Amino acid sequence: MLQVRIHGRGGQGVVSAAEMLSIALFHEGAHAQAIPSFGSERMGAPVEAYVRISDKDIELREPVSEPDVLIIQDPSLLQSMDVFSGLTDNGYVLINTSRSIEELGIQSQIEHLPEGHVHCLPGTELALEYLGRPTPNTVLLGAFSAVLGSFSRESLGAAIHQKFPKPVAEKNIQAADAAFSLIKERMKEEQPC
Repeated sequence: MLQVRIHGRGGQGVVSAAEMLSIALFHEGAHAQAIPSFGSERMGAPVEAYVRISDKDIELREPVSEPDVLIIQDPSLLQSMDVFSGLTDNGYVLINTSRSIEELGIQSQIEHLPEGHVHCLPGTELALEYLGRPTPNTVLLGAFSAVLGSFSRESLGAAIHQKFPKPVAEKNIQAADAAFSLIKERMKEEQPC
């Protein structure tokens, strides 16, 4: 079972990202479960969502405490909470930022991870370019697809179409495709962050 924890703030589409990720995985024939977690439900408050992925039925219903994948939609959370808690030793991290690991000051939190398991992506900038809004959720899902290969771009596109009306869906698919291509290019060049 692969466990994903998504960190962000209210208004960034954290819960929607978890839902679309689970739908994309359903399209691939996997079993998936999306679980939202709310503290304060105000705009800008920290929000987490969880996704479990398996080839068998999933019976767990609690939050993900030992994630295999972290998606961090808001890098300001790196300084205000321990987003890395419980991350498995072979885990992956995807951070919405145009800054380097050194600039973020997180070297000690990720030093145990294998090389190539931490990826940075200017998700908000891509969202603004393609969507005209600072909501990086679909952008980061496109990057997730590139890093882990758990689902195809077509399955992500189908999930996005289920979530949004056609004109909005098409823009989100373009943004996700741009993120996918950028991450693949960086992986070839071995420059994840």
